[in-house]
Amino acid sequence: MIAQNNIILNNIQIEQKIKRIAYQVYETNNTEKEIVIAGISKNGYILAQKLAKVFAEISPTEIILCEVFIDKKNPINSVSTSIEQHEYENKALVLVDDVLNSGTTLIYAIKHFLDVPLKKFKTAVLVDRNHKKYPVKADFKGISLSTSIKEHVNVEFKNEQTIAYLI
Repeated sequence: MIAQNNIILNNIQIEQKIKRIAYQVYETNNTEKEIVIAGISKNGYILAQKLAKVFAEISPTEIILCEVFIDKKNPINSVSTSIEQHEYENKALVLVDDVLNSGTTLIYAIKHFLDVPLKKFKTAVLVDRNHKKYPVKADFKGISLSTSIKEHVNVEFKNEQTIAYLI
């Protein structure tokens, strides 16, 4: 059980953040006919699905959902996606992850997409921890949080309840 004082964002707050990010993505891509929302496997993809659902409610833009597979323990290994490269070429793409900590996962995922011609490329995260090891930033973020290096942010997606907390 998570101590109440460790909660950063409760389910309602997370839903509000996702909605705000969806509007920001729409504002940035309002002239696009299609947009790819690519979530980094596991939590990033779950967040991408939730973002895509809200985006679909506010925009007529067609959404292509994509899961990005990356070995988080050894991100230099090859990165792959659930859809073929030609399906996201020359389209606007938003890369989504739950927490931006050191930037390692995000930078290697970005590197994968740099080899593909894209119209626009943006990043979105629910929590930005401000402990960057690499020069990567989130274009859209739910919350920026300054924490100590020893602290850890965890986002749990359970059934219809999502919670972000600090360990």
